[in-house]
Amino acid sequence: MKLFRFGSFEQEKPGVILPNGRKIDVSAFGQDYNEAFFAGDGIRRLAEWLTTHADTCPEVSDSLRLGSCVARPSKIVCIGLNYAKHAAESGAQVPPEPVIFFKSTTALCGPFDNVIIPRNSVKTDWEVELAFVIGKKASYVDEADAMDYVAGYILHNDYSEREFQLERSGQWVKGKSNDTFAPMGPFMATKDEISDPHKLRLWLKVNGEMLQDSNTDDMVFKIPTLVSYLSQFMTLLPGDVISTGTPFGVGLGFKPPRYLKSGDVIELGIDHLGTQRQVAVAYQ
Repeated sequence: MKLFRFGSFEQEKPGVILPNGRKIDVSAFGQDYNEAFFAGDGIRRLAEWLTTHADTCPEVSDSLRLGSCVARPSKIVCIGLNYAKHAAESGAQVPPEPVIFFKSTTALCGPFDNVIIPRNSVKTDWEVELAFVIGKKASYVDEADAMDYVAGYILHNDYSEREFQLERSGQWVKGKSNDTFAPMGPFMATKDEISDPHKLRLWLKVNGEMLQDSNTDDMVFKIPTLVSYLSQFMTLLPGDVISTGTPFGVGLGFKPPRYLKSGDVIELGIDHLGTQRQVAVAYQ
């Protein structure tokens, strides 16, 4: 299934894209795509419910705003320097084990919302990433069992303010957590929709110019490793989002670096996970 959410910011309703492409409102199912939904085997229950209710669900107009395809999770965990070529363009060595940081959950927004360049920012950057959603509580997971804990996959743009991230005490979360810095969607594809998450093209354009164009096969640490590794240090809860890192082509890596300015148009996509489009807007 493909799960999406639509409506006004923080008042979104759950929807499903059916195999024939029809978009339906599944509010009558009675649950949003949140921790309780994933913890309660919601994907299976929703699929069963649709067998008898899909035909009576209202259609969702393409004119309606799309929100984040998952409701605000307990945490957004990100992996840094997880593509070999991106590590090189950042002037860093490939790390011996995953680099972990967090994004504030208040950064979450829809895939076509404007990205707001923060106050006093001159180094707002883009990062196309594959994210995945945790489907059940994970603690001390063996790598061989790790994929059993994955519910589905999402396109994510991990926006970053490089001065805040790298030049102000080196605390990455400060450069990652501004409002609108985590657009998710347009939908979450359930795990069965993606045959191999490590063989997906991902790309990003700014003002029509292709700047990132790579494949998830360049990941240093694959998804089973990430689930197992993270679960050694924290409990991952159902609905948590893990973002797996970005390939080469970020603004920081250019010589001289290139950063977003008001009016820039950012477009990005991943095979089988749709596309996003944001317009950069200065903070008012």
